[in-house]
Amino acid sequence: MKTFLAVYLGTEESTHQKWKSLNEKERHEREKQGVEAWMNWGKKHQLAIKDNGTPLGKTKRVDSSGISDTRNNLTGYVIVEAPNAEEAAKMFLNHPHFTIFPGDGVEIIECLNLEEVMKKKT
Repeated sequence: MKTFLAVYLGTEESTHQKWKSLNEKERHEREKQGVEAWMNWGKKHQLAIKDNGTPLGKTKRVDSSGISDTRNNLTGYVIVEAPNAEEAAKMFLNHPHFTIFPGDGVEIIECLNLEEVMKKKT
């Protein structure tokens, strides 16, 4: 099995279009529906989920100029196992992050084994 980092993405525009335009009652109902759907997704894929991840907060950038505030579209992550990237990606089809909540999508990135990468370089 391979390990994959799944990164939840969202923009301010999608949040405004899909979420902030709802009235408080609609938003509350959507939140309730979304949490339930997300929990069901987690149960369905519990054997593949290796780290439940977490929502992500504000971002700092460190480079040769020092430390600065920055922004990106990362909103959360989860780590899963699957035989390949295609199978990992299939886990996120119709995910509540973008079907109920105002997220834009999920990107799936293989976590390479460092020892194997280093062996290939020598």
